[in-house]
Amino acid sequence: MRIAGFLAAACLGAAAGASALIGQQPAAQPALNQPACRCGLHPPGPERAWTANPYANTPEDMRPYGKFVTPYYFNYLQPTIWNGPGRDQPEPKGLTEVRIGFAGPTDPRDPDYGFGMRMLHGAEMAVDEANARGGYNGLSYRLVVHGDYNNWQAGAVAGPYRPTDPDIWGAAADTAVRMIYDDKVWAIFGSISSESTHIMLRVALKAEIPIVNSASTDPTIPETSIPWYFTDLQDDRVQCYTLARRIYTELGLKRVAILRVNNRYGRMGVPKFRDASRRLGHPVAVEQKFFPGTTDFSRQLRVIQESRADAILLWTDEAPAAAILKQMRALGMKQRVFGSYRTLGPELLAQAGPAAEGFEAVYPFDPSRKDARWLDFVNRYQARFHQQPEQFAPLAYDAINILLDAICQAGLNRVRIQDALDNVRQYDGVTGRMVFDPNQKDVAPMYLGTVHNGSITYRLATMKEPEAKPTPHPLAQNTPPAPYARMNASDVSYAGPRRPNLPAGPIVVALFGPDAEKIAQSPSMRAALVGAHGREWKLVPVGSDVRWSSADWPVWAASSQLVQAMTSRHALAAIALNTDAGHLAEQLSLKCFLPVVALSDDRALTSVNVPWIFRLPAATAPAAALRLLVDAEAPGGANPQAVREELASGRALDSFAFQPNGELR
Repeated sequence: MRIAGFLAAACLGAAAGASALIGQQPAAQPALNQPACRCGLHPPGPERAWTANPYANTPEDMRPYGKFVTPYYFNYLQPTIWNGPGRDQPEPKGLTEVRIGFAGPTDPRDPDYGFGMRMLHGAEMAVDEANARGGYNGLSYRLVVHGDYNNWQAGAVAGPYRPTDPDIWGAAADTAVRMIYDDKVWAIFGSISSESTHIMLRVALKAEIPIVNSASTDPTIPETSIPWYFTDLQDDRVQCYTLARRIYTELGLKRVAILRVNNRYGRMGVPKFRDASRRLGHPVAVEQKFFPGTTDFSRQLRVIQESRADAILLWTDEAPAAAILKQMRALGMKQRVFGSYRTLGPELLAQAGPAAEGFEAVYPFDPSRKDARWLDFVNRYQARFHQQPEQFAPLAYDAINILLDAICQAGLNRVRIQDALDNVRQYDGVTGRMVFDPNQKDVAPMYLGTVHNGSITYRLATMKEPEAKPTPHPLAQNTPPAPYARMNASDVSYAGPRRPNLPAGPIVVALFGPDAEKIAQSPSMRAALVGAHGREWKLVPVGSDVRWSSADWPVWAASSQLVQAMTSRHALAAIALNTDAGHLAEQLSLKCFLPVVALSDDRALTSVNVPWIFRLPAATAPAAALRLLVDAEAPGGANPQAVREELASGRALDSFAFQPNGELR
């Protein structure tokens, strides 16, 4: 196998031991402080157009619209290729170092500070090792470190009235501008928060500079169609689909509750799980949220307990997840619990203790594997930083090495660096094999980590449908989907619940249309009010003498009166006196479940497959329509559904006989 765009003669300026090309052995490392090769001599050129379908490896049963019809257009299946200028820009002269911007939570006041420092440690390792092998043609790489969030600093200047909430976007724009135009970096690495990453990506679009990421899972970032982004972490879409497959398909659970942190990480994380749940036939039972820093989750847990959920999905970090698990067990809750990738790790084990037993969460790689490259990285990281590497450090290490490979291949030219990143299809890093789609994001299968007896075991997970499906999807068999509608269908019918008989008393017929009051008092209509089976009949006239296009209130008043006649007055049927009245009464019949006889020459009334509409010619006398309804009354009691069935039966009623679609025979 190969990584598209990486040449056999690619230089070794990046970490050869941590980023070997697939199918190749790492070459011998050069002597320290000596140039590894003549970097930048073999730029890869723009990425070629290619297609990856389905998007993000989405399974058929979780695809949007998959159960109904194939969308006319799919987004994000092909790469967004930069076609602008810049590839012929020569390398600058007189450089003393090659700078790479780092944007992340580096201020101790940031709640993600711990994550940010691990990410920084992984990036520093990759850069230092590359420099030990000679850097870029003898020039050292240097990380230019900036915090991605400076609202605290702004608050210190503007005073206590300056909001410093991290949900206030914009601070990252200052950071990106300073790195690009003051520090003159060749690429930006970061960040964890999707707010900062989104903002920096907009700046990158203007400044034409690559952004490499290893920690933000917001699926909307690569879906901006901005061609300056690359990430080696599976996003929330892949995480959610993997969890949905485990919960609904493998375990057969049906009622899932979501408990998430109320920030952008939580807001953007769970929608894909909600979508997958609905498409698999099990909409989420309840969703509860909590603000960052919350320690008491009893209110949210009681709501979930009352929802009769049989599983809970946590979208938060390790410490809140541990507290939630402990409080769940204290309340006697025994539901299965699952989590996002940030809920799993040694902090969860230490704080939750036995309450974490059985907890499962997705994870981007297998940290328990025993291959030499991973173990060597772990040993070097522990020796340098005196802590166990979690997900943020090794993913940052791999992402920086991919970036250093791209710089060495492309030379010091931002457009060509992005070309090299775009041409990466697969990559073997210390975290394992990565697979990239046309949006330059990792879509490799994830792992499931399960807590048992105080330790975590990992196994490869899948989003795929089971091979033996009891009911194959029609699209999978290449059979055409069912039509949205059939015009003038002959098999129009009502398949809903059986309607009860109307209450005792006079049988009501709503008369809707122009001059309804006058027509109701006419001798012919009074003569037609001779009910069969000993029942009294009564007309409720509702006038509609205002044009539909008018904005005057009587139009709405008339429709309200018609609704009241159909519902509160318990009408058996309705007679619409013209086309406009017929169309409105037809729409209401779908909600009220009662037949409508329309006096109109408009065949559109009966072409939409509504089972409650029956059309007589416009010249038909209203009294004839009323006699028709009287003739259709069943002897067993006044029942709108029974009248509809009698009208649609094809039998002659007062000289009229209808087809099932409401047209005269």
